[in-house]
Amino acid sequence: MRLITAMAVASSLIMACALAQAAPDSQNAEFLAAKAWLISTPPPWKPLAYEPKPDEPLHIPGSKVTYTLSQWSLANLPDWFPQEHPPMPEIVARGHKPAWPCAACHRPGGEGEPSSASLAGLPKAYILEQLETFRTGTRNWSPWEPDMEMNVEARNTSDADLQQAATYFSSLEFTPRTRVVETTMVPKTRWYHYIQVPDADGAREPIGERIIETPEDIWLFRIMDAHSRFIAYVPPGSIARGKALAAKGNGTVPACESYHGAGLHGVGNIPRLAGISPTYIVRQLILFRLGGRTNPEAAPMRAVASQLSLNDMINAAAYATSIKH
Repeated sequence: MRLITAMAVASSLIMACALAQAAPDSQNAEFLAAKAWLISTPPPWKPLAYEPKPDEPLHIPGSKVTYTLSQWSLANLPDWFPQEHPPMPEIVARGHKPAWPCAACHRPGGEGEPSSASLAGLPKAYILEQLETFRTGTRNWSPWEPDMEMNVEARNTSDADLQQAATYFSSLEFTPRTRVVETTMVPKTRWYHYIQVPDADGAREPIGERIIETPEDIWLFRIMDAHSRFIAYVPPGSIARGKALAAKGNGTVPACESYHGAGLHGVGNIPRLAGISPTYIVRQLILFRLGGRTNPEAAPMRAVASQLSLNDMINAAAYATSIKH
């Protein structure tokens, strides 16, 4: 019954998408402006307040593993909790030149980070489908930079390696790691690589129409602790508004749950939204709207995104991330 419902919704949305016209730039101004808080390009790399010496032993809570920065390389990424996942395929752990290791961005446990997808537990078929869209250019890394990391990586990776990576990540268990906090004031932040970090002076500013997502512990994030967590600051009332949108739609678009399943946990080959990074969700919705995801399977979401305001996207993302497992 759920599959039939999802197919019916998809059919109606595909028709709506076919009839929709591309919005003028003036109608997309708020989405283009959201780049300022959604993604850093190119990524400034400023040192943190504390940077260890190259041979200083590094430890993290709960791990028996020790690393030094001098040991760290693309061929030897830190894996602090190897007992928590199966052995990584070569393409995930070390890469096959010219392809980088998947773990460099998506982490050994597939948990990802706000700038990259959380792959743990996604359907294998969905992962392979998305890799193919990166290869063909029908899915772009960013609406502002149409040919970046994943487009290049997918083209540099063999079919056999893509299969191994998809099998590995789909076998993992997803664990939410982001705490959602509604607030009118947020820490003033700066970009550190692809992540926002609070300014050292502790200054605060109004949140406005944004989501500010930052690690709870910048250092643990920096050294790839799989247990490190994030805080996502969202506007007051956004979780409740997003819950209503997920359950009932808004009169123009159907309920999110009619497509992504009860509790937004995904259904069939449709991915979960529950518990994943809210800035990642908003970025993907903007991609759908601005033409960054043009494969046929994305037609339903392009139709939905064309009818959502930026505030709608923020609300939906805030609620999705807040869902407890």
